[in-house]
Amino acid sequence: MDYRCIEVQTDNHVAMVSLNRVDALNALSYELATEITDVFHALDADDNVWVVILRSNARIFSAGLDLKDAMSRGIIGNTKKLLDIPLSEKNLFECCHAIEECRKPVIAAVHGKCVGAGLDIISACDLRLCTEDAEFSLREARIGIVADMGVLQRLPYIIGQMYTRQMAYTGRFFSAPEVARMGLVVEVYPDRDAMMAAAAKLAGEIMESAPLAVQNTKDILNYSRFVSVKEGISLAVHKNMLLLPSEDCKESFIAFMEKRKPDFKGK
Repeated sequence: MDYRCIEVQTDNHVAMVSLNRVDALNALSYELATEITDVFHALDADDNVWVVILRSNARIFSAGLDLKDAMSRGIIGNTKKLLDIPLSEKNLFECCHAIEECRKPVIAAVHGKCVGAGLDIISACDLRLCTEDAEFSLREARIGIVADMGVLQRLPYIIGQMYTRQMAYTGRFFSAPEVARMGLVVEVYPDRDAMMAAAAKLAGEIMESAPLAVQNTKDILNYSRFVSVKEGISLAVHKNMLLLPSEDCKESFIAFMEKRKPDFKGK
């Protein structure tokens, strides 16, 4: 598919998704949100894709929600429009769900500022890397609203309640070393080239594992946030009932016996 706000390239089972509203600094317009939703639904269904890397082509990762776009659609200051938000603005919320629910692991590579909706987007990803110049702000309280795209629900599972509350209440920018200490990012890199090399390396490490096993592990991890330990284990057992007869599982046992690396096919 052709996209106006996103570039997508796939090579050796890794999809590179680049946010490409360069002039708008990847401010989240409804069009961009819709394309993110469409892209991640498509990647979820693409058996050739095993890992996704999400990055920005702009000089920063994201400037947050596109307020001009929101105003142009009459969202702000119009009671009828405000009441229609859950339906009329559906993809603003759905884009983060699409990332989180994509069965393929998603690695966010962040440089420069990551503001508001940008933080919503990366909190829906599985893993995050950033550059030394990266700054993160949960900005909504500074403009008189609350974050409503999932960051307040997802971020506590990543960095805990205390740090989430600090970010949400203050609305200030947090540096790369600060968010690394919180556990928001796996690692901090000196520049974009080093970060993208690390993202590619991490994707390669993930692909050392059987892709169906990784995808189902992600499903279990997402599910287990909201259920009891026993219910989470029950899902894992049922997943293994389906995975044990898979070609990749059989290949792993054969490779072990033959003392070689397995050649997984995602089947």
